[in-house]
Amino acid sequence: MDLRIFTEPQMGATYDELLAVAKETERLGFSAFFRSDHYLTMGGDGLPGPTDAWTTLAGLARDTETIRLGTLMTSATFRHPGVLAIQVAQVDQMSGGRVELGLGAGWFEAEHTAYGLPFPSTGERFARYAEQLAVVTGLWATPVGETFSYDGEHYTLTDSPALPKPTQAKPPVLIGGVGKKKTPALAAAYADEFNLPFVDAATTRAQFARVAAACEAIDRDPATMTWSNALVLCVGETEAEIDRRAAAIGRDTAELRENGLAGTPAEVVEKLAAFAEIGAQRAYLQVLDLADLDHLALVAEQVAPHVCGL
Repeated sequence: MDLRIFTEPQMGATYDELLAVAKETERLGFSAFFRSDHYLTMGGDGLPGPTDAWTTLAGLARDTETIRLGTLMTSATFRHPGVLAIQVAQVDQMSGGRVELGLGAGWFEAEHTAYGLPFPSTGERFARYAEQLAVVTGLWATPVGETFSYDGEHYTLTDSPALPKPTQAKPPVLIGGVGKKKTPALAAAYADEFNLPFVDAATTRAQFARVAAACEAIDRDPATMTWSNALVLCVGETEAEIDRRAAAIGRDTAELRENGLAGTPAEVVEKLAAFAEIGAQRAYLQVLDLADLDHLALVAEQVAPHVCGL
């Protein structure tokens, strides 16, 4: 199983703090550093404030060398798809082809209100999201020298040169969520990876099956999809250490053991193995205390070696 580090900088983090985590992620051998794309804290004062996801990733593209970089998830309400396609392609160039785009419909109304961003109805957000996927991937796929046009209900592009091109032939696109019909259909059509955030094994099994069925319905081999989960991380060698790390992120140890990736290294290995058994190939470890770099080291030393072959 592939392990990646996933951060939530809207809770309050500077670029330098994120860089420190990304560099440690790289040094310890994790495959990727991902971050959320949010503009408002979900608890506490959020100081010193949020950082922009793609500005951050542009910096990390130059300040790291090997790890892959991406978002879980960029909100389709934040950027025009034409602009997003350019941003991601440029950051991919800056990184030497290490970027991945997680794209979602957007859900956090308060951040839109706080920063003056439109927040349409659920139905319209999802419709815009579907069009964004079509536009972004369509722009990247257009051969150099040809143009791309799109006439949708929400977005219209006419004779776009579809430049710049990313360094990768196509940056991987991640789609996630537990919707039973539209989400699996979009994942089958556009996603290279399907991700489930903060759900249990039973939910994972059922949703993976829906997405696999949606792939088969359009004659896509489900084996061409990468399957992943995101889980909050809280690992310690002793109960006292686990409790300390849980308290540092304002969570209860028992609740984290039930709903997250928490406990001793052996417990965490066992839980990851259970997800691997139902098809998960990758885990995004949500790290909320960005100052606790020893947490990453513990996972690299006592968890990763036991799950890399799952």
